[in-house]
Amino acid sequence: MRAGAINLLKSGTFDRSRWIQFPRDVVIGHDAVEQITSVCTELKLGKAVLIITGPTTARLYSDRIIELLEGTCDTSVFIKDHISFDTIKKAEKAAESSDFIIALGGGTVIDTAKIASYNLNKQFFSIPTAASHDGIASSRASVPTREGSVSVGAHPPLAVIADTGIIASAPQRLMASGCADIISNYTAVLDCELAQRVKGENISEYSMALSKITAEITVKNADRIVPMSEDAAWIVIKALVSSGVAMSIDGSSRPASGAEHKFSHALDTLAPGKGLHGEQCGIGTMMMMKLHGGDWRKIRDSLKKIGAPTTPAEIGISDETAEAALVRASEIRPERYTILEHCGMNPEKAHELVSMLYEED
Repeated sequence: MRAGAINLLKSGTFDRSRWIQFPRDVVIGHDAVEQITSVCTELKLGKAVLIITGPTTARLYSDRIIELLEGTCDTSVFIKDHISFDTIKKAEKAAESSDFIIALGGGTVIDTAKIASYNLNKQFFSIPTAASHDGIASSRASVPTREGSVSVGAHPPLAVIADTGIIASAPQRLMASGCADIISNYTAVLDCELAQRVKGENISEYSMALSKITAEITVKNADRIVPMSEDAAWIVIKALVSSGVAMSIDGSSRPASGAEHKFSHALDTLAPGKGLHGEQCGIGTMMMMKLHGGDWRKIRDSLKKIGAPTTPAEIGISDETAEAALVRASEIRPERYTILEHCGMNPEKAHELVSMLYEED
């Protein structure tokens, strides 16, 4: 059900209201996917389910999901090769006769299912196969366009089933990217606090506190984020879910998306397909932390520990492109006030920030 379907009475003295949606069930652990039948039965979503997944994930895991649901649900599968508004429309068409949707895969699969289910006013839940970014449990989705990625509002999954065995077996680069995305909450929160001081922007202290704590816990446990570790998968998935909850509390991506995300979106336009979203945000976080006057080297040390890139060169992007992205970043969501708008950005400043990333300790 959508928030617009609920009417809250408003008095003349207080007219603030918000409907906050969270995942109802979150199952994390070894062989968690084996609980899918119990989750479907408990949620009472219906019999017909569409599984939205990607080609590789379908080959590895869809048969097992269908086997587990046999006798409980009638399943069909929609395989997407990329995310676009056209793909989302096709997914919606495929889901028309289904009672609910399961997103089985990574970030773009979950975003596709998230938007399709929202547009159809049907529930969905996610089974992430990688911990690559914080969209696992949030109400926001990102769709790439010619002008760059667009963040759109939808609704969070009704449930999340995160199998740490599956997630730990995914390439370490994906988990490192997810960690970098979480660590970028540091500067996103600083941007929110800046906007409150300078522009009088109303911020949610609860969502900001949760977002910041999530980043702090990730940095604290950076030594434990190692390849093929279910312990690492456990830490990262809980952090990604917490970050998504922070966005749901706020009603926007603001607690987890600041100037570092603007930089990443600018890179998507100038150098599409080079770096992962979280990787680009991690690099952006170091530069934005420098502008905020914070300890950017601490961010770099944490990124290195988890195996995330710390320079544009490490993701195949030239320094000149990164500098151009910094200059262009303020054009992304100009209504969102960040340290970039506060300090201003020009080619000289951009060159200094990118060169800083290569400094020795």
